[in-house]
Amino acid sequence: MTAAALGSVTTSIADGIATIEFAHPAHNAMPSDQLARLTAAIQTLAANDAARVIVLKSAGERTFCAGASFDELAAISDQKSGTRFFMGFANVINAMRQCPKFIIGRIQGKAVGGGVGLAAGTDYCIATHFATVKLSELAVGIGPFVVGPAVERKIGMSAFQQLAINATEWQTAEWAKEKGLYQEVFPTIEQMDAFIEHLAAKLANSNPAAMRQLKQICWAGTEHWDALLSARAAISGELVLSDFTKKAIIAFKQKT
Repeated sequence: MTAAALGSVTTSIADGIATIEFAHPAHNAMPSDQLARLTAAIQTLAANDAARVIVLKSAGERTFCAGASFDELAAISDQKSGTRFFMGFANVINAMRQCPKFIIGRIQGKAVGGGVGLAAGTDYCIATHFATVKLSELAVGIGPFVVGPAVERKIGMSAFQQLAINATEWQTAEWAKEKGLYQEVFPTIEQMDAFIEHLAAKLANSNPAAMRQLKQICWAGTEHWDALLSARAAISGELVLSDFTKKAIIAFKQKT
């Protein structure tokens, strides 16, 4: 069975609140097929009038998303396939950006690499105390090029540099809130979910046209991201082929 087959992306709608939940046994990592399913789920709900607000969540308790699938990264053998893999994250972020509905992020645990990018791509992000963050890409010879614009948009260049350069260190959920990645941080999952339920219900009863216009204003200046993230994916697709990165990925896989 492939890594992608082990993962899932499910959607549901109730009382105007749409929920997208993704899951993967490798700490909710994201193989390319799963990224494609997540992109499709966001685009489908974007066009569904029954969904007035979207909640993005993952399964489990301690890890929101471990980022890219290292099994797939290790198997990349040419730049075209490397670029195609990193376009998976680019497509998800652009789908979130272009979606006319507000997306609430539910971050119950650790977010690594692409997982930080998913959190940054939401419009309002709620987390628990356990939702530490790390941009680990430089540690394996790549760099957070694709998710970088989304993360920088939320936390600013200085904090982005801290995450990107100090790539092996975790930052706390409280740090992420201080920098603007998270809007609220709660001690428990139960408290987080209660807040999300309350906020989502309010938004589901708000004016869809007003929310659509407000989202456009909030994302102003990102209209060029289709081209930008594609170019960033090409950079990562080239770097993943280097001897340095290949050795670093193998070393990382041996530790896990």
